[in-house]
Amino acid sequence: MLLSIVIPVYNSEETIGRLVDRLFELYSDEGLEVVVVDDSSRDNSAKICAELAQRFNGKVVFVQLARNFGEHNATMAGLAHTQGDYVLVMDDDFQNPPETVAHLLQEIRGEEYDVVYSRYEDKRHRIWRNLGSWVNNLVATFLLGKPYRLYLSSFKIMSRFSVDQVLRYQGPFPYIDGLLLQSVSKIGTVIVPHHDRRVGQSSYTLLRLLSLWLNVFTNFSVVPLRVAFVLGLLGYATGIVVVGFLIYERFSPSGLPAGFLMLMTTTIFFSSSMLVVVGLVGEYVGRVLLNLNGKPQFVVRRVVANDPANPDRSDGPQDVEE
Repeated sequence: MLLSIVIPVYNSEETIGRLVDRLFELYSDEGLEVVVVDDSSRDNSAKICAELAQRFNGKVVFVQLARNFGEHNATMAGLAHTQGDYVLVMDDDFQNPPETVAHLLQEIRGEEYDVVYSRYEDKRHRIWRNLGSWVNNLVATFLLGKPYRLYLSSFKIMSRFSVDQVLRYQGPFPYIDGLLLQSVSKIGTVIVPHHDRRVGQSSYTLLRLLSLWLNVFTNFSVVPLRVAFVLGLLGYATGIVVVGFLIYERFSPSGLPAGFLMLMTTTIFFSSSMLVVVGLVGEYVGRVLLNLNGKPQFVVRRVVANDPANPDRSDGPQDVEE
């Protein structure tokens, strides 16, 4: 087995079958394995994925999650079921052209990188999604030490060594790019085209992007806590200045009650700062609590592999009811 391709699937009944067919048309000679992970879709995606696993006879693995866990968790479930020397992750909507898989595979094999990211010639996402990606990359540069010019695309290929390092993380809040940046440094980039989404709309809402940012903030860096500490020092210094100003006002003629304006300003400033800091610390403590309570990274309902050479690979029934 040379190449495994992981595809997180969510409400993609119109595209996932054609995408997998196209991948095998192009790369059957590469020792291809495709792992499709249904993240609790509300359409017939699960049924189509199970049929693909049956039809491709051990070359397609269908992993069905018990509920919707999100893209990164679903991808982790897929990575855990791969066997390839190289593992590529791609979307289920044809925005990543299947023909460009060869470019990433050639780059990682030729240069012996740990991971190779795609970089789009012209991104075809909506404006708010592009803005969200820009903010996410900025946060990753500041908190995770990401090289400034490296674009963290979801369309990437990893070596088996990199995948094994990522899978060491067992917590409930995975961020795959953060795990990669913490583990390896041999990172390459390939420029590829980016197509319009063929059907449907992206499931990445503003709320999901905010959740991703919080994940980066609180799961992979203590920088926000250090910023909170600096904010406390600045507040302390501001308080000293305010005390000096109030003493000055006390002995100078003024139309306003002594210190009224400054008192209101500092009250608002310190109250807001404390709420931010308490909320930030609460986010850290909450994530620690969820880890201690055993919140799962994902829950696999069943695996359908139909692999005669490895019958233990499948778990549960072979058919999916509508």
